[in-house]
Amino acid sequence: MPLYRAALRRAPLTCRSLASKSLLTRQSIRYASSQGPGPRGGAGRFVGGFAAALVAATAVFIIYPFYVTEPAKPAQATISYEKPRPVPESKEDNRDLISSQHRQVKKSWEKPGLYAWGSNGGRVAAPNSTENVIKTPRRIPFFDGQLLRDVKLDREFGAALMENGDLVQWGTGFSLVDPKPTTTLKGKDLIKLAVSCDRVLALGKNGTVYSIPASSTDQAASTRTESSSWFGLWSSPSTASYRKLGIPSLSWGERVMDITSGLEHALIVTNRGRVFAAASSASAFPSRGQLGVPGLTWETRPKGPFDQPHEILALKGFNIVKVAAGDYHSLALDKDGRVFVFGDNTSGQLGFEKENEIPYIDAPIPLPFNKIYSGTKQKPTVTSIAAGGANSFFTVDATRIAGQIGSNQAQDVAPTRDIGRVTADVWACGAGIYGSLGNGKWTHVTLGPTKIKPLSGLYEWDEKSNSVIPIRLARLSVGATHASAVMDNVTYVNASAKSSDNDTNWGADIVWWGGNEFYQLGTGKRNNVNVPMYISPLDGGQVEVEKGRKGEQHRFQITPRTTVRLGEGGKGRKVSVEQRVECGRFVTAVYSGT
Repeated sequence: MPLYRAALRRAPLTCRSLASKSLLTRQSIRYASSQGPGPRGGAGRFVGGFAAALVAATAVFIIYPFYVTEPAKPAQATISYEKPRPVPESKEDNRDLISSQHRQVKKSWEKPGLYAWGSNGGRVAAPNSTENVIKTPRRIPFFDGQLLRDVKLDREFGAALMENGDLVQWGTGFSLVDPKPTTTLKGKDLIKLAVSCDRVLALGKNGTVYSIPASSTDQAASTRTESSSWFGLWSSPSTASYRKLGIPSLSWGERVMDITSGLEHALIVTNRGRVFAAASSASAFPSRGQLGVPGLTWETRPKGPFDQPHEILALKGFNIVKVAAGDYHSLALDKDGRVFVFGDNTSGQLGFEKENEIPYIDAPIPLPFNKIYSGTKQKPTVTSIAAGGANSFFTVDATRIAGQIGSNQAQDVAPTRDIGRVTADVWACGAGIYGSLGNGKWTHVTLGPTKIKPLSGLYEWDEKSNSVIPIRLARLSVGATHASAVMDNVTYVNASAKSSDNDTNWGADIVWWGGNEFYQLGTGKRNNVNVPMYISPLDGGQVEVEKGRKGEQHRFQITPRTTVRLGEGGKGRKVSVEQRVECGRFVTAVYSGT
C-alpha cells in the first residue's frame, strides 16, 4: 500500500479537510507520474508519496485535538447550608438573636446618651476629637447615662438641656480654649431651646424666655457692656450671663409655650395663640420680612433693647398652635389647620412662585392648601409644620369627601365606603439642589409645595383597632440642608419576662435625606440623597456581627416613649423616656429624651 494511502487511512479527517487534502494528494500524484518511467520516475513517486504522508500527518496533528481532548467539566456546585443559630443562654438572649430591633430598643434603655455625627470643624459632633468630620454616629461621653430635655446644634456650637433643666454648651463657638461640654446656666428649670447664629434662646418652665450668648467670651463681656439689661451670675454656681426677653401685654394666665429661631430672628407663641417675633442675633437685625411686622427695620425699631419682642398683629385671633423658622423665613399653624407664611422667598420656601421684584413678604399670608387639593375630592387639614435652611415642610390629613354629581357620576361621586377615609401626605418647598426636598429631584427653586411620595399615602394594619390606618409622621427635624422624619407607625415595647421567648420589641421607622457634604446623614458616605432612606443602627452593626448576623441589612429604628427602668437589666430608676433626633447646621444628633 502506498505510503500516502496508509497515512490517509490513519488520519480521522473532516469532510472539508479530507477534500482539501485529497486535492493536494492528487496534485502530488500527477506531478510524480508525469516524470515517466526511469530512475527519476521512481524518485518522483517517492517524493510524492513522502509529501502526501507529511500532509496527512500534519492533518492528524492539527485535527487530533478536536477529537481526543474532552471539554472541561463544570465545577461541582457547592451546597452551603445556613449556619446553625447560636444556642441562646436566656429568654432575653433569644430575643436579641432573632431581632436586631429588639436589641436596639433595649440598648437605648440600658445605655441612654447622645450620639452625634457630621461636621466637626467646630468640635460639636465630637468635642474630644480634632477630626473635621464624623462619618457615622458616635457617642459624646459627657452625656453617657444622661436624659436630656432638648438639644440644638449649630456647626460651631451645641446646646443641651439636662434632665434637671440646666444648660450645657460646647464647641469652638462656645470656647476656642476648651470646647468640651460645660454647664453654663443653672437653676432656671429650662424646658426648650432654640439657637440663632450666635445666641441660645431657652424657655423656662414658668414661661420665661432667656437669651444667652453662644460664646463664653461674650457671656463675660455682657455684664460689663450692658449691665442694665444683662444679668450676671458670677456669684452663683452658673457661669453665664443672660437676658430675659420681656413679652409685652400678656394677659392673666397667659405664658409662652414654644420658641423657635432662624439665623437672625425668633418666634414666640403663647398658650393663648398669640405670636411674637424678636431679633435673636447680635450680628444682624432681621431685614427679610421674617419678623412678620411690616415696616420694622433697624432704623424704624422702637426705643429699648434691639431684641425686644413684637406681636405679629396680622396673626391675632387665629389661635396659633405651632411656629417654625428657617434661616430667613417663618411659618405659623393655627388650630384649624391653616398655614401662614412670611419672610424670604428667594427659593420658593414660602410655598408659592418666586418673584424677583418681591423677594420677601413682611406680613403673614395664608398658604392655600385647598387650592393644592382642588379636584382631588379631598379636604386638606395641615397637622404640622417644620422649617430649616431654605426649606419648609407640611404634613396634611386629606379626608375623602363626597363629590358633586355631574355629567360623569362615576368620577364625581366618591364611593360610600371611601368617604371619610384619611390619607396622610407630606409636602415640601424651597431649595432642593442638595436633595433636601426629599421628592427625588434636584431643583434650585420650587413653584409651590411638592409632595414627598415615599412619605405620603402610607397605610398599615393596626391590631388594636382591627383596621387599616394611615401612617403619619410623628416628628420632622430640619437642618440647614438635610432633614429627618420619624414615622408614627405601630410600635411595640411591651416584651417582658412574662411574655414568650419570641416576643420582641420594635421601634418607629426613621428616614433621612438631603445634603451630606459633611456626612450628616450618617450613611458613612458623602453623596447627597434626594429621597428618604434608612441608615444602619447607631452602633454601626457591631452588635449584629457579635450575634452572628454578619452580612444582613439592618436599619436604625428609634425608640418610642415608654416608662421603663434604666440601666443594665432594668434595675435602675423608673422614668418616661424616648429617643429623639435633631438635625442642625450640618450636624445630626440622636439622644435619649425625657
